[in-house]
This record gives sequence, structure tokens and C-alpha cells, in this order.
Amino acid sequence: MDDNTNLNILEAIIFSSTEPVHENDLKEKINDKNKFNSYIDQLINFYSNRGINLVKTGEYWSFRTSPKLKDVLTIQKNQKRKLSKAAIETLAIIAYMQPVTRAEVEDIRGVQMGRGSIDNLMEIGWIKPKGRKNSPGRPTTWGTTDIFLQHFGLDNINDLPSKEELKASGFLEKRSAISTITDLAKEKEISQFNDNDIIPEENLDDFISNK
Repeated sequence: MDDNTNLNILEAIIFSSTEPVHENDLKEKINDKNKFNSYIDQLINFYSNRGINLVKTGEYWSFRTSPKLKDVLTIQKNQKRKLSKAAIETLAIIAYMQPVTRAEVEDIRGVQMGRGSIDNLMEIGWIKPKGRKNSPGRPTTWGTTDIFLQHFGLDNINDLPSKEELKASGFLEKRSAISTITDLAKEKEISQFNDNDIIPEENLDDFISNK
């Protein structure tokens, strides 16, 4: 085999391999092993200004994307994130009772919540601070945003279904108010739930009292 053939063999083996190739395995494929380093240097130089480079890691050789292209080839993907049941319940309470404080949300749900629910809803853009309540500690109040209205196809917050409408649709039969909003959220394909927090039935009337 001539030099050009040896070069082509090394190039083809490295290019077609799904994993880096050990140097000894490459040497076994050519007849003039003493020129191995010369062949490799030629390949390195040939690919030095191309989209892929020939690189050595330990005793292994492989083609890697040129570092010069890392910014161009960076792919950003929008990943769908599933909200927890606690976050959905929090969103429902804020939507119906805004402006509402964190403590009031916890009182309605009957359980304490971590910062995750509020943080996730803010990150999505569905809720935002609405000022501070004139009470001891002046706690922050929360309300929904225009993005929330756009996502759920509402012209304004008053377009949310009333308690009577929910009852007429059968949503409130033998279930909590939060379960009702959860079902509506499922129709919008925004979440699947994992935890078992449930609002006490005695809080049902208070939950949608605005409507």
C-alpha cells in the first residue's frame, strides 16, 4: 500500500468509528507502521481549519467538532416542564382570590408550601407580585399576569368559570374546588400531578367566594 492508501485507511477508520480508536489498533491496519506519526500529522494538518479536527485523548484518536464552531452549533430547546399539584393549586387560588398572600394560600390549601410553587409560577410568567397587604409584616400579595390570560384564552380574569358554572358542569360534585381547577388545567395540557395535597371541603365556598 502506498502512502495515500495508508492515509485513507486511517482517516476512514477514525471517521467511521462510533468511539475513539486506540493508536495500536490503527497501526495494525497499515503496512508501514514507522510512518504512522507522519500520517497522523498530515491528517491533523488537513483537518486543522475544517469543521472537524483530529484529536488525541490519551492513546485514542477521534474526530471532534472544531471548538471554533461551538457557539454556532449550540442548540437551545424549549423543554416542557410539568407543574406539581401544589403549584397548580396555588395558581388556582391566586387566580380566584387575587391579590392574595402566601399565608392566605396556605390557609386555603390547609398545608404549608415551599417556595418552589411560587418560584415556578413566576418563572413561567403566570403570576407576579401585586403589592403588599396592609397588615402586620406587610406581606407580598400575588396575582395573575397577562401571560396567564393568554395561555388560558381569557380576555380578563372575570372570564374564569364561576362556582355556579362549575357546579352546572359537574366539576364540583363530590370533589374539592382545587380538583376542579386541576381538571381545567389538564384540559390545557399543563401538568400531571404526583402529590396528594387536597383542600379541605370546608374551604370550598371561601375558595371561589369572589365569583
